[in-house]
Amino acid sequence: MTSFQRRVLRLVKKIPSGQVATYEQLARMLGRPGAARAVGSALNKNPHLVSTPCHRVVCSDGRLCGYAVGQDMKSKLLSSEGVSIRNGKLLSLKRYLWQD
Repeated sequence: MTSFQRRVLRLVKKIPSGQVATYEQLARMLGRPGAARAVGSALNKNPHLVSTPCHRVVCSDGRLCGYAVGQDMKSKLLSSEGVSIRNGKLLSLKRYLWQD
């Protein structure tokens, strides 16, 4: 695992339950604007789905995209944390967006 991938996973661990971050937001926070795809690639290699909650990372338009176990499971996990979702998209990205 690369140092960038480890940094992504450490950052994702900080996202609180019931909140989400976008791939783009995480890339900016890591000092790599424009590296949203690299963030997604790092999350795809996440060996610890339970302790590193990559289900809390969504697309910048609020869609539930990219989850190794499937979008249905991502939706269920987020819903269990109180995040409102309809048709594979957060009802309000602004409401649930993590502000670090």
